[in-house]
Amino acid sequence: MVVIRLSRGGSKKRPYFNVVVAESSKKRDGRFIERVGFYNPSAREGSETLRLESERIEYWQSNGAQLSETVNRIVKLNAKGPDGLVAMKKKDDAKALARKNKKAADKAAKVEEAVSAEEEAPKEEAAAPKEEAPKEEAPKEEAAAPKEEAPKEEAPKEADDK
Repeated sequence: MVVIRLSRGGSKKRPYFNVVVAESSKKRDGRFIERVGFYNPSAREGSETLRLESERIEYWQSNGAQLSETVNRIVKLNAKGPDGLVAMKKKDDAKALARKNKKAADKAAKVEEAVSAEEEAPKEEAAAPKEEAPKEEAPKEEAAAPKEEAPKEEAPKEADDK
């Protein structure tokens, strides 16, 4: 089956796509039958973002070629003219901004959860000795501890008096 799809080119983080007619079994960037246009999503304002040979696309569709989802969207926007591309860029930018904000919000929520968990931990530790107090062993240990501390406190005081 023959498809009309995008073939990626360009460098890292700077994509450039050729609109190609290719056999569906071939690799995305592999061998193609014909190049029918290009799409540069990162084109600067004032430079050409999209060029399609509509006659050749119609020819290939009449011979049974299928459009990929993305190429179908691009062809429809190309039919609307330059305003369609501007609208698509704005929509894509808005989606990217929304994704970025959502990611930042998720990160902030995780930080808040970690902070609240750290605050709850000392409260739980403070509550733990109160729970242990009814046990018989806990009061004995507490009673023994002050007796040992008292002589230690007295010894330094005598040294200070001299």
